[in-house]
Amino acid sequence: MKRFLQAVIIILLALIAIIYWSLSSTDKTFEKSTLINFDNVETINFKAYDSVLVAASQLYQPNLVKEIIQGSQYRAEWSTPVKVPVLFLDTLFGGVTILKEGGGNQTHSLKLKAKNTGIIYTLRSINKDPEPLIPEFAKTLGIENIVVDGISAQHPYGALLAAKLSHEAEVLHTNPKVYFLPKQKKLEDFNDKFGNRLFLLEFETEGDINYTNLKNIESIIEAKDLQELKQTLKDSLLIDKKALIRARLFDFLIGDWDRHTKQWGFAIQKTKLNYIAYPIAGDRDNAFFSTDGLIPSILSNENVVPELRSFEKDIDYIEGLVYPFDRYFLINTPETFFTAEAKALQNLLTNDVIDASLEVWQNNISALSGIEITNKIKNRRDDLLEYAIKFKEEIDKQGMVKSPLKGSEDLELDGLEGCFDCLN
Repeated sequence: MKRFLQAVIIILLALIAIIYWSLSSTDKTFEKSTLINFDNVETINFKAYDSVLVAASQLYQPNLVKEIIQGSQYRAEWSTPVKVPVLFLDTLFGGVTILKEGGGNQTHSLKLKAKNTGIIYTLRSINKDPEPLIPEFAKTLGIENIVVDGISAQHPYGALLAAKLSHEAEVLHTNPKVYFLPKQKKLEDFNDKFGNRLFLLEFETEGDINYTNLKNIESIIEAKDLQELKQTLKDSLLIDKKALIRARLFDFLIGDWDRHTKQWGFAIQKTKLNYIAYPIAGDRDNAFFSTDGLIPSILSNENVVPELRSFEKDIDYIEGLVYPFDRYFLINTPETFFTAEAKALQNLLTNDVIDASLEVWQNNISALSGIEITNKIKNRRDDLLEYAIKFKEEIDKQGMVKSPLKGSEDLELDGLEGCFDCLN
């Protein structure tokens, strides 16, 4: 028995050592995109090129131990070069004005206003900077790579596939495109942070100009502004619940688990009788989010981080995918709305449509995980009616929200605290 305990202790210590080695295998927390076939990026005249070959990041290079401990994820997709157009702000849409710097915990972004249309766009960095998310204890122990490496579970070009499928599913989206942004005069003080990187250029989820295919759109606003507008218009402002349900079920199909309130915009349509708010999904960083390996599997356990759902062929814990956002806008919505939208998505997203959607990725990217991803989408589509009913049941089970939605903490809601329809 004593020898057995000694053997167990030795094995545990060895496992701890391997885990620590894996987590401390690099001290880098951030790295810009890597240009291929150029020795010195600072000396390149990018005006002479209409496109470049670039890898999103070399930071997630695998080794056997790392793949066992921290997972395979999308490491190959991050390091595989893609050919992308070069972007200059002085010629984009007739010239754009930088409105302000934005971004969340990982994404660096710039809001831009187009000279020729007045439409507001966002440049969102593909390679992420997780520094704000790294706790001090991880830095002290030298294991910040547990956070840094987690980004490899995000597909660097997942937003492109999500947008293509959104179009086929008739779900409003922000139409992202990939560009390489070189350093340039127009960036001014933003050159060091934003120059020579890969970005997604997409519509912003707010603005006065209509970029959707809907008619009579007066403005596009964020959820916080929608709540304020509701207080003014009261029962004259309705949300299109069917469109929202379709958008949320679509999130389930593409495995996008990160759908809190600030990920959404709303197009406000004026009709003869009232105003209707149509949801616009933004920020697809976590579409097709896929985890494996020892540590990610522990973190994505439903009892650890319940909302952190890996993109598998089945949804095994729908409770973790229900956000306060869902409860606020969809509480007590008839089940028929959910089942009808599930059936509509099943009819729209046929096998041929799903397979053809991979054309938005370059062949070398599609070859890595394209078939696996589309097969998972098909499996989820086939079971979508079941997921829709569970989604409805879980929303009603969790009930009305008890605290402000994310981004609305400073609002005086005056009757709108629990749900969007509470004033009706």
